[in-house]
Amino acid sequence: MSDRQRENRRLTWQLAAIAAGSFGFGFALVPLYNVLCAVTGYGDQAKLRERVAVAVERPDVTRTVTVEFLADVASSGTFEFRPVVRTVEVHPGQLYTAQFYARNLTGRDTVAQAVPNITPSEVAAYFHKTECFCFSPQHFRLDEGRDMPVRFFIDRSLPRHIERVTLAYTFYDESSRVTRR
Repeated sequence: MSDRQRENRRLTWQLAAIAAGSFGFGFALVPLYNVLCAVTGYGDQAKLRERVAVAVERPDVTRTVTVEFLADVASSGTFEFRPVVRTVEVHPGQLYTAQFYARNLTGRDTVAQAVPNITPSEVAAYFHKTECFCFSPQHFRLDEGRDMPVRFFIDRSLPRHIERVTLAYTFYDESSRVTRR
């Protein structure tokens, strides 16, 4: 066997090991994510359910926070997208549902994705969405329009100086994204 054949065989085994390692790592990501969530508390659905249960049981009715809803469509998309109600007065610790309306005006079936933004930025740690159309891509048929809910609560430990929160969404037509090949 020549040196070149030995090098090719060695390289083949190395590439196979890398591919097997990558495949194994892909399977390990879910348990690793669960451990990360358990350690940090972020993304832990069990803890979120506990917070929702507490929120429903003990809202802070002595305090009111104004939540403003904004909606924007990315320049590359053609959708009607707006909040059904512009503002709502909420009590920290109480569960609320807000509706957004979206209608496909692209002239074809498409998929859209909403990207949220919460301001002021320090509120993000206290604003908890239990259900949201932004969690997954939304499939729309030609000219289809529908209400899309977002269920949320604001943690009772929100700093007292914050009296207004803005939840804004930008709606993107996924089929208009530029992909590199």
